[in-house]
Amino acid sequence: MNSNWNFFYNLALSLWVGGISIFTFIITPVIFRSFERDMAGQIVGKLFPGYLTYNLVLSVLVFLLLMTVRPLLTKSGFKVSLILVACAVIINLYVVFKLHPDIVRIKQAVHSFNAEAGTSPERKAFGRLHAVSASLNLLLLADGITLLFISSVLKKQ
Repeated sequence: MNSNWNFFYNLALSLWVGGISIFTFIITPVIFRSFERDMAGQIVGKLFPGYLTYNLVLSVLVFLLLMTVRPLLTKSGFKVSLILVACAVIINLYVVFKLHPDIVRIKQAVHSFNAEAGTSPERKAFGRLHAVSASLNLLLLADGITLLFISSVLKKQ
């Protein structure tokens, strides 16, 4: 039975890593190459709530599935996985309920990213929050990749 749960655990991790990779490295760059900056920002802004919810739901699902595959992992593999998944859930909760709403609020104060100088206080605040968001996104990607590695390598024999 645990091997069935292991399939779903790895599937959820694959969706996690794949979703972040596709959104970060394919969808967002294509949108910004295809539209002027303000329009691209609006499009990506419309996609973000779904994307962020997707990441949060998957991290919680992975946490639950990790409990079912615990017997298949080495003790150290489970402990490291538990820490990584807990960190991912906490990061996703922060992004969904604090960081993203702050970004939306600041973004509304910036009338245009094409016209306004990058030195306005709102643009600087947006830039800082965007950098935090991008960093956490890449951290979550690395987290998911590490979890996939652990689930493949640190199994009990």
